[in-house]
Amino acid sequence: MVLTTGARWLVAVLAVLCLVLLGSGAPADSPAGRTPSAGPARDVVANRVMTWNICNPCDESNADRAAAIAAFAPQVIGLQEACVRDVDGIRDELESRYGLVYQVAYGTVLHSWSRCGGVPWNPGGYGEAILSAAPMTDRVHVEYPDGGSEDRGYMAVTTRVDGAAVRVFNTHLAERRQEAVRTEQTRVLAAKVAPYERAVVLGDFNAQPDAAELAPMWALAADADPRCLPSRASACEPTTDWSSRFDYVFLRNVAPLAHGVRPTPVSDHHLLHADLDLDHA
Repeated sequence: MVLTTGARWLVAVLAVLCLVLLGSGAPADSPAGRTPSAGPARDVVANRVMTWNICNPCDESNADRAAAIAAFAPQVIGLQEACVRDVDGIRDELESRYGLVYQVAYGTVLHSWSRCGGVPWNPGGYGEAILSAAPMTDRVHVEYPDGGSEDRGYMAVTTRVDGAAVRVFNTHLAERRQEAVRTEQTRVLAAKVAPYERAVVLGDFNAQPDAAELAPMWALAADADPRCLPSRASACEPTTDWSSRFDYVFLRNVAPLAHGVRPTPVSDHHLLHADLDLDHA
């Protein structure tokens, strides 16, 4: 049968439509249905650790938080004031946008609708989290006997930094003007850190370096910045928007190589990162 010009045009249009429809229904892992990659996978910096209070409640984008972390690509990250949903979102953004793959351990200390959303009968989890590019074992998380004005706690995992096994702690102590509460919290934390020959303690301690309540930590560990000492508090770089040094990377029998503090518009605390040498303490 010979088709007229109009009929041939109609057949051609229908063929194109069929191809479009077939392509839109292709499996996600087929060439027609595959989502373009965000780019080549990146490597983490194997000897870098980071601590960051991400601010809560704060109406910030997890994409922006992930971008701030990805700029340094640490092996291990300790987050405070962290909602489980936000941490999940940050982890997913780090993988999909930057090719940085992390496992997550949670140190939830309370469930709060006002802090983390959800529904009143199933509010989101709030507390600390550790992200690690290496597997984590021996996970623990503990609430302090007295959290102060809000529940607080610490968590710990064993993971690898710079290719070596190390115990990593992450904590958030009681708010400002609660010195007596922080004193007891630090005593509890230090007693758990002390048995480990080698440890990294990350967190928001809500206290200046020369505060009496931090004495148990200084007795066990040094700051990632060798210049930062209780006797030289003015040498410690501020880590908050109000120019206080509240955030720390404490090192127990771990040598520091470098450190940095980076202000960020998405939190009232700065990013604090440190590069470590676990071969030479």
